[in-house]
Amino acid sequence: MATHQYPRFTLDRGSPVPLYYQLSQQLEAAIEQGSFAPGSLLGNEIELAGRLGLSRPTVRQAIQSLVDKGLLVRRRGVGTQVVHSRVRRPLELSSLYDDLEAAGQRPATRVLRHTTEPAAGQVAAALGVPEGTEVVRVERLRLAHGEPVAYLCNHLPAGLLDLQGGVLEETGLYRLLRMTGVTLHSARQTIGARAATGPEGELLAEPAGAPLLTMERTTFDDTGRVVEFGAHLYRASRYSFDFQLLARS
Repeated sequence: MATHQYPRFTLDRGSPVPLYYQLSQQLEAAIEQGSFAPGSLLGNEIELAGRLGLSRPTVRQAIQSLVDKGLLVRRRGVGTQVVHSRVRRPLELSSLYDDLEAAGQRPATRVLRHTTEPAAGQVAAALGVPEGTEVVRVERLRLAHGEPVAYLCNHLPAGLLDLQGGVLEETGLYRLLRMTGVTLHSARQTIGARAATGPEGELLAEPAGAPLLTMERTTFDDTGRVVEFGAHLYRASRYSFDFQLLARS
């Protein structure tokens, strides 16, 4: 496997910001922007130090910070390899598919299940329908750069969308809703975390017990109608939510 050709890095040696931190930030940005594809080799520390005109301890510290974040891995006899970029998702009413596409993450979808079933318990309450009402259930695996990122389970009112013909493998659920004239207005969302079960870990390429982020979201259109209830699992090693917090006046 060939070593990756580096983008141009700009290191300010007169800055109070440590050189290792400047390098780690620029390496991370290059990974996030797709300049380094998953599996790319960065070379070993001696090569990197010589190429960038830095000391070996400086390069080692920069690399270690990205290893700790899960973006790089050290392989004996091979060098430092890019594992993946981390998906950072803004906390707003948008679909994972659209966010991945906007970030250049090459999203893909594998539909695991598409069926109609009686709504029970939490699903019935979220959709605002009596228990036993027939609703649509869709389970999908969302991938980025060919790697699984999230397991998505969504329930929708029956008859809201035509999901035949593999349309869910070609685009995101929210985009399909908008294409049919649904105006998404707001959502109620809960975020949590738990350990992966064996089957979940196998599905998401994580060991059993690995940390997963959870999200439950009930989405409303501009008339106040519930249009979907989603219960999703995200790989904590690949995914995070970004918040913007405002001070109270």
